[in-house]
Amino acid sequence: MATIETDYLVIGAGALAMGFIESILNHSDRHVTVVDRHAKPGGHWNVSYPYVTLHQPSATYGLNSMSLGDDRIDVSGPNAGLYELATGTQVRDYFDRAMREEFLPTGRVSYHPMSDYAGGEGSEHRFTSMLDGSETEVHVRRKLVDGRDYTASVPATHTRKFEVADDVRITTPGKLPELWVGKTEEGFDPPSHYVIMGAGKTAMDVGVWLLAMGVAPANISWVRPRETWMINRLSTQPGAKYLSHTVDWQLSQMEAAKTASSGEDIFLALEERGHMLRFDKDILPTKFVFPTISEGEVEKLRTIENIIRIGRVSKVERGMLHGAEGNAQVPEDAMFIDCTASAATPKAPQPIWQDGRIIPQLLQVPLVSLSATVVGFIEAHYETDEQKNAVTNPCTITAEPNDYPMALLGNAMNRMLWSQQEPILEFLGKARLDPGTRIMAAMGEADEATKAAAMKIRDATVAAVPNLQKLAVEQAASSAG
Repeated sequence: MATIETDYLVIGAGALAMGFIESILNHSDRHVTVVDRHAKPGGHWNVSYPYVTLHQPSATYGLNSMSLGDDRIDVSGPNAGLYELATGTQVRDYFDRAMREEFLPTGRVSYHPMSDYAGGEGSEHRFTSMLDGSETEVHVRRKLVDGRDYTASVPATHTRKFEVADDVRITTPGKLPELWVGKTEEGFDPPSHYVIMGAGKTAMDVGVWLLAMGVAPANISWVRPRETWMINRLSTQPGAKYLSHTVDWQLSQMEAAKTASSGEDIFLALEERGHMLRFDKDILPTKFVFPTISEGEVEKLRTIENIIRIGRVSKVERGMLHGAEGNAQVPEDAMFIDCTASAATPKAPQPIWQDGRIIPQLLQVPLVSLSATVVGFIEAHYETDEQKNAVTNPCTITAEPNDYPMALLGNAMNRMLWSQQEPILEFLGKARLDPGTRIMAAMGEADEATKAAAMKIRDATVAAVPNLQKLAVEQAASSAG
């Protein structure tokens, strides 16, 4: 059995791990060993559907040292006028290039793809090759970096929570473009109808793709167990062109949070300012997992009028859906598209630095990349676990509107902690991934109204914190009860 030594054994090579590794390499002389089940870096992007795009700005995703995408403005389609959306292929290539061109050439990264972490205790750990079963022992001088709790669930790998009859035509988003592959023109029997199952961003992507491929809206049904709030992509755009809207997005959240009696109140106030969107103005959404979408995409998706609301689906039969709140008929030859995987599931925060382990978590919801790179920076610059935990307030993703105050509170508390830490402030001041840094960089081109609004953000945040704390406590008590 082979034996190696390293400072950090990192499980996985997704965005979370890559951001942590980059900070370790750039701010220390330590060695990192990476064990990953995929053949290439990128985590869940390796099994994403082919037409997936990054729905947040590329400017705040990936690594601090490498730009993602071309910073091009789309001139056509539902995203017209906004910054381009990096494709899944671009993201996969980006992380692969980072590993090959940035990480491995340092000589301080040992990368083991197609390998599975096999466990361990203390400083002794093992991993196994998924190709030949060979084992490697790893002596870890510092920490095991374990991000497995934050692995995204994607359509290609998740387990269905509903029953499917044998004669039902059902597929996943990734297989939709391959429906015709291997079929002759005479033998191909395309469905007359498509049924999208799920209310999240994946379902939205599928709907936009089907419409773009020429499927008539009347030939699409959409099973939406719950309605969701969505962030207007315009509010998250980087650069001077959209600065007034981006600044107002930051300010509006805190102004709404100061007096809101619930997370729903915050969303309704943000909707009035043009920052939050929903499909149906007559239904108050009960779901929110930070989907970001353009107004053009929302208008496209609203053309799908066959909305099925029967609660959570329990069984799919040919021509029939069975749900917790009733049944619904669809054409007998309908093709069902399973978009029910939950990309992010809220988990109770825990200390990031533990005995022999680092458990990377969100520090700025929902910015995975920024959070990971800050964790790596703190690991490289602070001495004890107590010191490191003292400057971080782990957060979690939201599931519903009333979780939002906790997310806003966590973001605000971390910013307040970091404002008292000169090393972290200096690091963030140069961070490509930090939206706040980008806002400050563009402020020289801002008009006076935008500058005045930006000056109010800090005071608005301080004023909002007491009410956010109250709302967060109320939601925690409600969830526990």
